[in-house]
Amino acid sequence: MAHPKRKISKTRRDKRRTHYKLTAPGLAQCPTTGEFHLPHRAFWLDGKLYYGGQVIMEKEVLA
Repeated sequence: MAHPKRKISKTRRDKRRTHYKLTAPGLAQCPTTGEFHLPHRAFWLDGKLYYGGQVIMEKEVLA
């Protein structure tokens, strides 16, 4: 089995890993409500489910 001939220092290891970064998710703004949300996904706002700037469903209030 392959094994390293020399120990890789922590600095060298960390330099190699500098390119693995998290990126912030891109957000879209709803044209109707102005709310920011993930693109191509529905979102709830004030008891209503929006998708593509239109109300898809309203939440039922249980009495």
